[in-house]
Amino acid sequence: MPKSSPLSTTKIILYTDGGARGNPGPAGAGAVILDAEERVLKEARQFLGETTNNEAEYRAVIFGLETAKRHFGKKNLPDLQFELRLDSELVASQLRGEYQIKEKSLWPFFIKIWNLRATDFRHLTFVHVPRVENARADRLANEAMDEGGASSSLPWPES
Repeated sequence: MPKSSPLSTTKIILYTDGGARGNPGPAGAGAVILDAEERVLKEARQFLGETTNNEAEYRAVIFGLETAKRHFGKKNLPDLQFELRLDSELVASQLRGEYQIKEKSLWPFFIKIWNLRATDFRHLTFVHVPRVENARADRLANEAMDEGGASSSLPWPES
């Protein structure tokens, strides 16, 4: 049986996590892209420099969306339904329009995500998940913080 293409399914799951050691402090972002059967398609991490926890969570969402855009290609995005899962209830609720954004510093990140959604990710939902369900993205964010500045994208998982 031939191996199925990641584009043969329309649902894509994207886990993101951002964190900072200290608030503010050295921060990292992690992203994990899965197909509908929850097979890992891509993992990536990025050191974010010094920032707050909330900013790191927002920047992780942006990093995850940009990673997905590079991975699938802009022309394929309209055919895909993305479910972005993150463990920050605050950020997920703000992105769904349920909570107000009171921190002025978060507005540029919110607008960047909103613009990505409007132009590239037309089928995008934000889902809050328990921290335990976001362990892979959390691990990647911590690895990025440990590396302290080395930005990397991990290779494809072995088949």
